[in-house]
Parts: sequence; structure tokens; C-alpha cells
Amino acid sequence: MGLVIDTSALVALERAGAGWEDRLAGLAEERAVVPAIVYAELLVGVHLAGSEPRAANRRARIDALVSRCPVVEFGREIAERWAELFAVLSREGSMIPANDLAVAATALHLDFAVLVGPQNEAHYRRVPSLRCARLDL
Repeated sequence: MGLVIDTSALVALERAGAGWEDRLAGLAEERAVVPAIVYAELLVGVHLAGSEPRAANRRARIDALVSRCPVVEFGREIAERWAELFAVLSREGSMIPANDLAVAATALHLDFAVLVGPQNEAHYRRVPSLRCARLDL
């Protein structure tokens, strides 16, 4: 099994003062990837950093992450899975945020679980057949 890393897991680590590198090193036996939308969300943090040193620090951490965990593009097959999930969740009245839907579609396409922060698991549980791995701090 592998893991698709959600932004919520990385934010939880940052807020807890834990390094991404240290914590993700513990996942060495798992194949871990970063969906393109998570990469984009992380880059927003660079652009909103408030200072050049803070932006550079965030960018360096992101670069280190994606050197270890490849970015998975949102291509045709994942887009088709996203559309299917959108339809299913819409019909059920249990839609989740669009970016998280892209993370879920990526995980299902790869047959991976989603690694989420300790407070962000509930809405992923609405996605049929999606496995979640909660990051415990």
C-alpha cells in the first residue's frame, strides 16, 4: 500500500513543531506521493509567507518533500475518477471540498490511502472505498 499525502497532515506537523522530513522518514516502508493540488496548496503558503526568509524556508521544505515524494499530476484518469466521485457525493448530499476531492480521486486511482492530519479525517470518510491513515502527533 502507498500513501497520498494531504495538506492537512503537513500543516498539522508544522503547527506541532515537527519537521516534515523527520516524520515522513518514518514512512520509509510506504510509497508516498503528493497530488498536484497539494503541491499547489503548499505553494500558496510560499506566496503568502509575509517575508522573504519565511517564503524561502517554506519553498525549501516543499522542494525537499517533492524530491522524496513525487508529485502526481491531475491527468485524464484522475479527472475521470474526480467526476465520478463528484456525482456520487452530490447525489448523496455529502460533497467534500473540491481540492480534497482531487486528493481522494488520486488516492483511489493509485489504490493508496490518504494521509490526513488528526482533525481532517471525517469528510474523507464520506468517499466510498477510500482508505484513510490519520497522522498521530
